[in-house]
Amino acid sequence: MHRRDFLGNAALAAALLPLAAVRSASAAPHARLLPVPLAPGDTVCLVSPSSAVDDSFDLQLAREAMEALGFRVKTGAHYAARRGHLAGTDAQRAGDINAAFADRDVKAIVCARGGSGAARLLPLLDYDAIRANPKALLGYSDVTALHSAIHARTGLVTFHGPIGAGSWNRFNVDQFRRVFFERELMRYENLVEAGDELVPRKNRTVTITGGKARGELVGGNLTVLTAIAGSPYVPDFGGRILFLEDVSEAPYRVDRMLTTLKLMGALDRIAGFIFGECTDCDPGDGYGSLTLSQILDDHIRPLGVPAYRGAMIGHIRQQFIVPVGGRVELDADAGTFRLLEPVFQPA
Repeated sequence: MHRRDFLGNAALAAALLPLAAVRSASAAPHARLLPVPLAPGDTVCLVSPSSAVDDSFDLQLAREAMEALGFRVKTGAHYAARRGHLAGTDAQRAGDINAAFADRDVKAIVCARGGSGAARLLPLLDYDAIRANPKALLGYSDVTALHSAIHARTGLVTFHGPIGAGSWNRFNVDQFRRVFFERELMRYENLVEAGDELVPRKNRTVTITGGKARGELVGGNLTVLTAIAGSPYVPDFGGRILFLEDVSEAPYRVDRMLTTLKLMGALDRIAGFIFGECTDCDPGDGYGSLTLSQILDDHIRPLGVPAYRGAMIGHIRQQFIVPVGGRVELDADAGTFRLLEPVFQPA
């Protein structure tokens, strides 16, 4: 081999090393694992994996909401603990999650709130116990770390949706009953009401790239997902439908995080893309900013995969309950996606 050829091959190998490292850090994909079904009268466990609540009354509201849905309620042993901004030590919070999965009486686990800190628990979770006791986990925002890690390490389908202390309005309750009790093959389509407008404006979806795609859902909160990039707790993105949302992030930060997903090779491997709401993500003062639509055009449109934005996913009062790991068909022209297969074990 000529020296020039050797150096060229060496340079190519060196260029591929960062991407190879990221992919090798991710856990090997597991076969999809379905949680046990849920019914009124079952026991659910409330846990606090992230930040502590600001007011203990929120914990009472979370319990009352679960009881109003028809459940018996257990709480993690350290559910109301506090250490700084966290709901207890890492060992306490992870221990509550591990105990809830191991408890045969508990049929589902609901996170009291998000905030920050769930990623600290990922090395402490008992993935063998989770795999042996598959049950539904519900939450969003910081809970993205748990969804991603559990799906990456076990294949378990979990659920991105309302937290225990969040709003249980009519829409969210209807979503919960259809997903968990009726186990419906959901079609996720935004509520659009004209009101007194000639043309409806609220909850509109916008097509980035038209077309249809099929694949398993992965994603959640953009900030949390990119914060665990390069770890063995990131799900496989190959052939998946990626959904994202965020809150209180300046557009330049959204751009930076999507750049991270691009540079790590994630965006180039997805089959489709859904962007929910980026609440309070307006540009600040200064020299100006790219808009969110421009940022999505820069990062997502060149992929050529079906993609749309504006789905009812995120830090909003009415939100879809999305099965992470659920197999769906995305219709970017219609701004909808639908489940193709059940996401629970047969009753």
